[in-house]
Amino acid sequence: MGQYFSNENLPSNVKEHTFFLLGTKFLFLTDNGVFSKDGLDFGSRLLLETIPLEEVGGKILDMGCGYGVFGIVLNKVTGANVDMVDVNHRAIHLTQRNIMGNHCSNTRVFESFTYSNIDSKYTSIVTNPPIRAGKKIVYDIVMNAKDYLEKDGKLFLVIRKEQGAKSLIIDLKKCYSEVNILEKKKGFYIIKCSL
Repeated sequence: MGQYFSNENLPSNVKEHTFFLLGTKFLFLTDNGVFSKDGLDFGSRLLLETIPLEEVGGKILDMGCGYGVFGIVLNKVTGANVDMVDVNHRAIHLTQRNIMGNHCSNTRVFESFTYSNIDSKYTSIVTNPPIRAGKKIVYDIVMNAKDYLEKDGKLFLVIRKEQGAKSLIIDLKKCYSEVNILEKKKGFYIIKCSL
């Protein structure tokens, strides 16, 4: 099985998943080689159900978007402008199809290795960082988010306790003026970082 953070040429097996979230019905196409291909994972659902929607608005970056769940859900529910980026070509293609399938507007999706192609600042950055890509990439995503946030911007992320949540929180406190645990459930931590 290939890593979803790579562009390995796995055979395609597109599947359709429907779910309700935040009072809205969504339809997503998934495929091999993309995170959570069997449907919405618990951690991502928990983040979306926990995130304070009144704090997210404005312009959102879905970092490591996979097939576009965070960006599409937040665009539909809040009406915010959303950029979605991933390094995986299949993920970008799926996100483009899912944007159309969910009738989103004010969205962009493009390739970026972490922040390599990002030239904007955002009200919020939302991520379920790719743990399997390694600590260096995870830390690049969460620690460097501060450089791409507006003055009062916030980073929202989900990470599991067994994947180093506690040590990550200690390190985040060195980069951000405020780090809050919004929710802990089944070993998943939902974290908000403020500048």
